[in-house]
Amino acid sequence: MERSWRTIPNAISLGRLLLIPFFVWLVAIDQVGWAGVVLAVIGSTDWVDGYVARRYDQVSEVGKFLDPLADRIAVAVAVVVGLIAGVLPAWFGWGIILREVLIGIGAFYGWTQGVRQLDVRQMGKLATLLLYVSIAGIYIGHGFEIEWGKNLMILVGAVGLVLYYAVAVAYFGDMRAAIRNAAAE
Repeated sequence: MERSWRTIPNAISLGRLLLIPFFVWLVAIDQVGWAGVVLAVIGSTDWVDGYVARRYDQVSEVGKFLDPLADRIAVAVAVVVGLIAGVLPAWFGWGIILREVLIGIGAFYGWTQGVRQLDVRQMGKLATLLLYVSIAGIYIGHGFEIEWGKNLMILVGAVGLVLYYAVAVAYFGDMRAAIRNAAAE
């Protein structure tokens, strides 16, 4: 494992973080479609940094922290800004926020019980991908007035949200088992 924090994947993750204020600025100046394009770039480079890290043996502890941080901040900002700007449907935005709050509470509780890590589920990766695609697509459809595209992305988002909650239920089951194992040790 690469020990240095100065890696290409970390630079990509840092670039993703630096694009978030640009995304917000685009929404603020009513360039919602272009904000969606920037969000799509942020989301697509999530895959790129992980691939480069694994392919070129540049996995680092900083990257393990920075990559999910960039994801969480980008999605949180996109959802909150989307709700404020009236871009995202309220049920969709609040559904994402509620799930994140529940997972955060569960993770905190698990941490207090000795659980330090849960395995990532492939369905969780798929749900995250669908949400990233749909949120960016809703922004693009809204901003460029592509109504059918926006509606299609809302449908994709609904599927992603259902999967997101299904994964949350699975994670809570994993958490219960991990707490039992931690208590038995």
